[in-house]
Amino acid sequence: MTLISPKIDVHHHIVPKEYLRALSSVGIKNAVGEPFPQWDLENTLAFMDRHSIDIAITSISAPGIYFGDGNFTLKLARQCNEISAHVVSEYPNRFGAFAILPLPDIEASIVDLEYALDTLKLDGVVLLTNIGGIYLGDAHYEDLFYELNRRKAVVFVHPNVPPLDAMPMIIKPAVLEFVFDTTRAIVNLIHRGATKRFPGIRFIFSHAGGTAPFITWRITFGNKKIIDQLKHFYYDIAVSATPYTLSSLLNLVEPTQVLYGSDYPFLPERVVKLMNEGLQNYDFDTEARTNIMQENALDLFPRFKEIMF
Repeated sequence: MTLISPKIDVHHHIVPKEYLRALSSVGIKNAVGEPFPQWDLENTLAFMDRHSIDIAITSISAPGIYFGDGNFTLKLARQCNEISAHVVSEYPNRFGAFAILPLPDIEASIVDLEYALDTLKLDGVVLLTNIGGIYLGDAHYEDLFYELNRRKAVVFVHPNVPPLDAMPMIIKPAVLEFVFDTTRAIVNLIHRGATKRFPGIRFIFSHAGGTAPFITWRITFGNKKIIDQLKHFYYDIAVSATPYTLSSLLNLVEPTQVLYGSDYPFLPERVVKLMNEGLQNYDFDTEARTNIMQENALDLFPRFKEIMF
């Protein structure tokens, strides 16, 4: 079944050859235990057309760009952001982009934030749930969050693996640990007071917020003020368009807080198709489905309104 068009995809990755080459140079050969997917613009556009995705807002996924060398991270952040900006300039009606920052270096990240948003005109930033074990919400990020808040920036939060030396699990980290790490980041942000201190940051959490909707009462103990903070976030439905997940998410938030995401190219296209069908078959009314497909994203990224209409 084909989804109604148009759609805006906020969880959509790029894997440039320059990025893979840089990671290979420091011994990183795979993405969280899995081979990196093949990626190029021609196949990306064909995928978007097949799935009625009019606009994709791209980002760098886990494992990110930090592997212990600050200079390497700084150089790669700038390179990835300039590649993203080139993609947007080449196909302005099809792409937006989230900038990646050279964290955990806060001073350099603030400089690159200014360059990415003011010079490259990117649409927001992507932050991993943790960088080297420092979770979002930690005081380490305070100055960066101040600047993101001042700009009312859109921050797309993508999971990373937790800082464990050994994970004796037969289930792949991207399947299990990603949702738990998103939950860790959400809980840390709320309980350390970051979301209260920086209410202007517009957070999008991947994969329907991990397990946060399901364990809302457990992480809030019914505190309405904390639950209201969860209700204020945005959540994409990448790998989450099933009755099991959507029913939990939509018991927490209104459809106005839900965004479409494909997780391309890390999610196999056959699974993207299943998720699209799950979204189409879910018992949404027309307004809710339209909100999720496009309207909520247009509220966050109003520059696309001229393209869509």
